[in-house]
Parts: sequence; C-alpha cells; structure tokens
Amino acid sequence: MKENSSFSKNIIVLFHGILMGTANKIPGVSGGLVALALGFYEKLILSFKRFNSKSLKMLLSLKFKDFYIFVNGNFLVLILSGIVISYFSTSKILEILLINYELYVWSLFFGLVIGTIFHLRSLINIRKWNNIFFIFTGALIGVIISLMNPVQENDNLYFVFLCGIVSVSGMILPGLSGSFILMLMGNYVLLLVDSVNALYDSLNELLLGDFSKINTPERINYFKVLAVFTLGSVTGLISLSKILSYLLSRFNQICNSLIFGFIIGSLGVIWPWKSEFSFESGNKIIRYVPELNSQTVYAVLFILIGMFTVIILSKYERRR
Repeated sequence: MKENSSFSKNIIVLFHGILMGTANKIPGVSGGLVALALGFYEKLILSFKRFNSKSLKMLLSLKFKDFYIFVNGNFLVLILSGIVISYFSTSKILEILLINYELYVWSLFFGLVIGTIFHLRSLINIRKWNNIFFIFTGALIGVIISLMNPVQENDNLYFVFLCGIVSVSGMILPGLSGSFILMLMGNYVLLLVDSVNALYDSLNELLLGDFSKINTPERINYFKVLAVFTLGSVTGLISLSKILSYLLSRFNQICNSLIFGFIIGSLGVIWPWKSEFSFESGNKIIRYVPELNSQTVYAVLFILIGMFTVIILSKYERRR
C-alpha cells in the first residue's frame, strides 16, 4: 500500500514537471507561475539553492547518496524528467502549428502575454511613485527593443549559452516568460523547436537503423547548440536561483514593476498581424491593424483564450 502511494506521488511530481516544461516553452506563460499554482515553487527553489559548497564537498568526498538526499534529488529528477518529456512532445506540435496556423499561434501567445500583464498588475502597488518610475523604465526598454530591427537567429555557442541562462528566468521569476525573452533574442525557434526536433528525429532514426542523416553538418550543429543551451540552462538554474530569489524577496515591488513595464513595452514584438520585408539595409517588420473578417475573429478568440488561461491560473495560485 505504501509503495503504491509513493508511486502515485512520483507520477504526480512527474506530471507537474510536464506542465511546468510546457509552460516554459510557451511565450507569455511562466513556468514559475505554474509551480506556484500547483504548490511546489518553494520546494523547487530550495532544492536549487542547495547546490552550494556543502553539496560540492559531498560530491568531492564521493558521498553520492548524501548529496542526492541533500539536494532533494528524487524530486528534482522527476521534475526535470517531466520538463524534458514536455520539450520533446510540445516541440513537434508547435512546429506543425507554426507552419499551418501561424496567425492563430501568435494570437494565442499574444493573449498569454496580456494575461501575464493582468497577473503582474495584481502584485504591484500602482500608487507608489517609485513603482511607477520602474514601470516606465521597463516599458521604455521594451519599446526600444520593439522598434529595433528584428533580431536574427544566432547559433554562436557563446550567445546560445547566454540564452540558456536567460531562458530559465521564467522558472525562478513567476510572471516572467523565459520563452518570451528568447523571442526577443531571436532564438526561440532555433532553441526550443528546431534543435529539440533534430534530436527527436535522430533518436527515431537510430531506433529504425537509419544513420544517413545523423552525421550531417546541420544535425551536428543542432546537437552542439542543444548541448550548450542545456549547459547554460543548468548554470542559470543553479546561479540565478540564489540571485533572483534574493532580489525578489528584498526588492519584490521593484522587480515586478520592471517586468510589468518591460512586457507592456515589448508587446509589439509578438503582435500577431505583421509582415517581414527584406531591404538592402536589412529586414524590416511591418505591423498593421487587420481587416475585419472571419480569420481576424478567430484570431481574437485565441487572444481571449490565452488571456483568460493565465488570469484563471493566477487566481488559482492566489487561492493557494
């Protein structure tokens, strides 16, 4: 009976990891917000913070069992396994949807970000002048980024490592979407769709005994990119968990105000109705107001679905 109970708990933790990983991959949704709503956020942050000098001494002394228990290894393995499972499953789905229903996917993303703005608004005392100042500061940074030429995809490994560090911010700061930041950096599709799909396809081909595509330069480059991105993410989880949790506990209103303003100012980046044109000076994105037709109505519905998804999730989190 006890074994069945333990197995059930492990399945639930694994499922929590899958939900968190799915949230991390969707721009506008914060994995940290999902962790808060499901009640394991504090346990997750505490586990990452235990990767310190004490745990390092255990590793160097070959006390692997003590290390595993100290860092809450069983919990972390299940959560991270769930995240990995979700990355493989959602990457294929996202690839298909982006090819066939690009407008609706971007509309859903836009709605999710709008919902995040409503969530963050509830965490900020808007009447304080210093909060207003940081909201405008964050918005100004976001607007500047929105007006810049579109950031091109960059597979430079140093930049990919930096993307890995930044992408996990959404797991640590509830309300900030790591995927949204990757979009601003121009590497969302490369890191969370193409590279993951390349590994998924290669594993399938290996199982079928097909080795023809695995050694191609394109695949090898994807493997390098994914490995460096993963290394950056792990580095970010261990290092940023301490820094950001300290900043969030010490300067909660300032952090939320900056994020709130930044997201508002950056909304233009994921505006669903846009076209990209090539000029001699580089690519330019033209954003426009759509005509009223059935496609626009469906797109607006997806915006509303995304918006209310985050609002409902944040209300559930506050009840806990």
